[in-house]
Amino acid sequence: MKKIRDLLIGVLIGAGVVTGIVAAQAGGLKDIDRVAPFDLDSLWLMKQARAIIEAYQVDADSDDVTEKDLLYGAVDGMVSAWGDPYTRFVDPERLEQEQTDLRGKYGGLGIYIGQRDGAILVISPIEGTPAEKADLKPQDQIVKIGDEVVIGWDLHQVVENLRGEPGTPVTIWIRREGEQDLLKKDMVREEIKLESVRYEMLSDDIGYVRLSQFKDTSPSDVGKAIIELKAQGATGLILDLRNNGGGLLNAAVEISDMFLDGGLVVGTKGRVDRANEELFATPGVLTDLPLVVLINEGSASASEIVAGAVRDRDRALLVGRKSFGKGSVQTLFNLMDGSALYVTIARYHTPNGTIIDHLGISPDLDVKGDWSREKDKDVQLKGAQRLMTAIKEGKVVLPLSGDLSFLVVSEDHES
Repeated sequence: MKKIRDLLIGVLIGAGVVTGIVAAQAGGLKDIDRVAPFDLDSLWLMKQARAIIEAYQVDADSDDVTEKDLLYGAVDGMVSAWGDPYTRFVDPERLEQEQTDLRGKYGGLGIYIGQRDGAILVISPIEGTPAEKADLKPQDQIVKIGDEVVIGWDLHQVVENLRGEPGTPVTIWIRREGEQDLLKKDMVREEIKLESVRYEMLSDDIGYVRLSQFKDTSPSDVGKAIIELKAQGATGLILDLRNNGGGLLNAAVEISDMFLDGGLVVGTKGRVDRANEELFATPGVLTDLPLVVLINEGSASASEIVAGAVRDRDRALLVGRKSFGKGSVQTLFNLMDGSALYVTIARYHTPNGTIIDHLGISPDLDVKGDWSREKDKDVQLKGAQRLMTAIKEGKVVLPLSGDLSFLVVSEDHES
């Protein structure tokens, strides 16, 4: 497969606290001449405002505020005026901390979050972390951290207040649909060690692969899981991407490539030519076994790329609930003093041209329910198993045509 840039997609509270980063230089600022220059009135307004503050503000003669603080504050304000929570300015100290975090273990809660219409939303808790143990769910809105109301905060203010040293407590208050009062969640930060892939046989002939996030080792781990399941007699596969908030773009493309015989996996569309890109699978597949993919409200970014690719290419059917809808591309632009800008430069589209961002991906078989460690209580997984059985019996074929309602499974009944 051609080498592609690593892209972290999603927001992981802890080490990888990012909102989708192209881990590469921005290739220079050759487009800077397209930007309208500041006019003299704008510069004079800034100078006038500073002069008034320095003359009259009671603490203005303090050494606590430096020239660099003023400059960074002005740049941060200008960037945030665009209203995109994923386009942001970071000073050199924060940039270094984020890059260090991405390389190691971390103390945190194990939760992907995003921002939509000003609200801080849980995308998904990560399996086995404090967030999952506290029963956080996709679409929960974080309202308070401790005694601080976070409404109006930017995404990274929330991140910085949620993460901390392992062993330290944190309390968050959430608003959940269907609940009248705020829910209080007491958690203790842990050192998050992520195991992204689990697998097992669900029956004599149906293999199950659970992928909780897309990291650099995920493709090889998924590949090993598929090979082992086939050796155990699997004649059909279920890939579970529920509550998977994202990860590395190259991992998403490589995993899609295991099921696709060449062709488009995902494309990006932006304002400038270099933001428009198409990423392809290589000829040949690791497996041609029938495939069903589980998604839900906590499936975002890289999960949506994989689900969209295999469904659009008539390689798999999707079961569960509509995905989160996080499909934008952020590029890191390094600035001259060591600070940087993360800028949303494009949005993802599936092979059929469907835009993911803010829209999400709807399943072929819509089944209500939550992911559960107890498989006999996992209604969505039961739906995926019934669909896989129907595919293997020839009752459902790809490309899909007809109604799948005969496969619907609910918590109250199976039909």
